[in-house]
Amino acid sequence: MKTQNNKTVWFITGASSGFGKALTEYAVSKGYYVAATARRKEKLEVLASQAPEQILPIKMDVTNRNEVKLAIEKTISELGQINVLINNAGYGIVGAFEETPEQELRNQMETNFFGAVNVTQEALPHLRKQGKGAIVNMSSMGGNMSFGGFGAYSASKFALEGASEALAQEVAPFGIKTMIVEPGAFRTEFAGTALKHMPKIEAYDAIVGGTRDFAKEMDGAQEGNPAKAAEAIDIAINAEHTPLRLQLGEDSIEAVKAHAEDLLNELETWKAIGLDTKF
Repeated sequence: MKTQNNKTVWFITGASSGFGKALTEYAVSKGYYVAATARRKEKLEVLASQAPEQILPIKMDVTNRNEVKLAIEKTISELGQINVLINNAGYGIVGAFEETPEQELRNQMETNFFGAVNVTQEALPHLRKQGKGAIVNMSSMGGNMSFGGFGAYSASKFALEGASEALAQEVAPFGIKTMIVEPGAFRTEFAGTALKHMPKIEAYDAIVGGTRDFAKEMDGAQEGNPAKAAEAIDIAINAEHTPLRLQLGEDSIEAVKAHAEDLLNELETWKAIGLDTKF
């Protein structure tokens, strides 16, 4: 499945479902080649059977650095290059901060943050050598702000966004673009099988109980279309001026806008106190 230099190759993590699957299917429809990675090989093989000449299925856990290294090497060997790296693998946690055990929080960070770190660090030498490419980090509107009950998930996405801002400045001189994607509610498995509910503490029922219920009720009823999200991401990547952050969905756009306005208003309210701190 060796490609030519004029071909476009996407490397996608968490490709067996949700955004990853939609991105893979979109890429194939555009004639791109895809290194589709995920932990479950059987689901990848079903996906790859749709376009065996364009999809290279690779079993890979983003938290296993050796598997990541081998997957990157296999992609370069089989497909010749990586044009677009999409860090999509991840899952969510719902529960109050006090309800979230330390190990669950660490596991969340290990997959959502350190998983993306592993893949990006292994891919960067190849991207730098090429002198071109794009890194797309799938965050969330919850990576721009947080909500009661989603503290652990937002913490992992805040970390990813902070690293991505610095990364964008560091790799731009090598011809590499970096983009953070902040989707709202899209019809993926996020609110279903990809969302872990933490053990309940009764004191928080009235505070985050609504968040738990909302997450369950929206599963399968989200307005966002993952296929259209994939197209939007491709358009933004190929734009002359790719945005650092791309909000997807009306809910994300409105929430991020309101949050930014709140930040500015609070800054203005407390500016005098903040400025009166000189020697």
